[in-house]
Amino acid sequence: MGLTGPRKFFDRDFKINAVSLVTEKGKKASEVARDLGIHPNMLNRWRRELANEPEQAFPGKGHLKDKDEEIRQLRKELIDTREERDILKKVVAIFSKHPK
Repeated sequence: MGLTGPRKFFDRDFKINAVSLVTEKGKKASEVARDLGIHPNMLNRWRRELANEPEQAFPGKGHLKDKDEEIRQLRKELIDTREERDILKKVVAIFSKHPK
C-alpha cells in the first residue's frame, strides 16, 4: 500500500495549538484531529512528546533535540579520533622499522 499524497508538514506552533485544544480547552482528541485533518494517533503522539519534553518537543525539520545533537557530535568525534589513532599507528609502524 503506497502513500496517498505528499507528506504534510506541521510546524511547532500548529502542534502546540492542536495539543492545547485537547489539554486546555477540554475537547476530545478525535474531534480536534478530525477538524484539523490529521489522524488521532498523530495528535496523541504530539501530546506525549509535549508532555515528556516540553522544551525539546518538535525541534523542526533538520534539527535534533539537544541530547540527540550531542550524541551525533560525540559519534562524529569518536570516528575522527579513531581515524587519527589509525594514522598514528601507521606512522609509528613506518618509523619503527629498522633497516637490515
